Amino acid sequence: MADKKRILIVDDEPDVLEWFSTLFEDNGYSTFTARDGFEGFEKAEAEHPDLITLDITMDKESGIKMYRKLHDSEKVNKIPVIMITGVDPQFKQYIERRKQVDPPAAYFEKPVDKDELLAKIKELIG
Repeated sequence: MADKKRILIVDDEPDVLEWFSTLFEDNGYSTFTARDGFEGFEKAEAEHPDLITLDITMDKESGIKMYRKLHDSEKVNKIPVIMITGVDPQFKQYIERRKQVDPPAAYFEKPVDKDELLAKIKELIG
């Protein structure tokens, strides 16, 4: 049996972490979590997940800062990132126009359509 694909969930809301962990694990993935961009980046480099879901607005260190650090790190810059946020939809356009970093693999607004999210994850990592 193949090893389960691993997803790092980065969000500062405990309920969101639990909801995504349950959703992904119920669909055959292994998960681990971080509560801010600083912890998320450290875990990404140490654990090298197959995929990262990343909230934008978090205390301590934002998802934007973490995303940029991921992009700049040769160790983890190939890991697909799905940004998940409650921020204004125009934020997606802002991210996609940034020349310093490539756009994320996907972008979802909260509340997330779980079927669309799972379909995107399956497309990205199987």
